[in-house]
Amino acid sequence: MRLFAAVLPPDAAVAELARAVDGVHDDRLTWTARAGWHFTLAFMGEVRDDVLPDLHARLDRAAHRTAPFPLRLHGCGHFGDRALWVGAAGELPALRMLAERADAAARRAGVPMEQHRRYTPHLTLARSHRHGQSQGAATPLGPYLDALADFEGTPWQVDTLSLVRSNLPDSGVPGEQPRYETVGSWLLRG
Repeated sequence: MRLFAAVLPPDAAVAELARAVDGVHDDRLTWTARAGWHFTLAFMGEVRDDVLPDLHARLDRAAHRTAPFPLRLHGCGHFGDRALWVGAAGELPALRMLAERADAAARRAGVPMEQHRRYTPHLTLARSHRHGQSQGAATPLGPYLDALADFEGTPWQVDTLSLVRSNLPDSGVPGEQPRYETVGSWLLRG
């Protein structure tokens, strides 16, 4: 299974962000499906079935050691010219700690993890298309960044650590996106 640990925003936060995105949405970018909006905490990639029981137990311990905390969707940013995202505000140290704990849980369960990098909380909204045959120029993100720069979501309480399965597109249909399925969740209890 292709897995990642995540914080899933509640429906009200997704709806609020969707209203803001509707104002800038066009076909110049490939927009992510709203049902899949999430904050990835630790990307695990392919995880063997025999590792799952230990991984679940360790994620439960990570959630048990983390108190619920407030978070809100906030502003926007980009990764180069390839991705547009909305960020987070609120108890970012708690979110970063939960990401560290999820990463450590996966490593201790025997999941080979990528080299550790400083956690940047983000929810991917869109990816740019490439233009031209030789230049590979991307759709300029500036207008979208300007339009969403002042976005401030309503705070909510993060109270769950989720383990999500990513089902990659397999139909060959252009524009098909991954489907996400929550395969485990643990209440934060701190």
